[in-house]
Amino acid sequence: MISGDTVVTRDEIRETLLELFEAETGEPLDALSDDQHLAEQLGLDSVDMVSLIMQLERHFKIRLTHEELADAVYVGQLLDIVLQKANEPKEASGSDSAEPRKMAA
Repeated sequence: MISGDTVVTRDEIRETLLELFEAETGEPLDALSDDQHLAEQLGLDSVDMVSLIMQLERHFKIRLTHEELADAVYVGQLLDIVLQKANEPKEASGSDSAEPRKMAA
């Protein structure tokens, strides 16, 4: 898990994504390359993606918006978004309860 000022690397995110993908689909996967299409090559449907995103958010203690994820079609794009969010400076403690926004259906 992530704490304080710890820098998260792209490889750490890739490894976490690989583990979450395997847990979500029940299928072993040797590796994830940046140019793999999340839906077409990995077979993730919208429900799988929502579950995967929620798990990434929990693991890295981040929030990803629909706007940020709109262009995430490939593994590399998703890694870039998570990398940026996970390494953003965190606000002072006690402020994380101010942003528990839920997505509208």
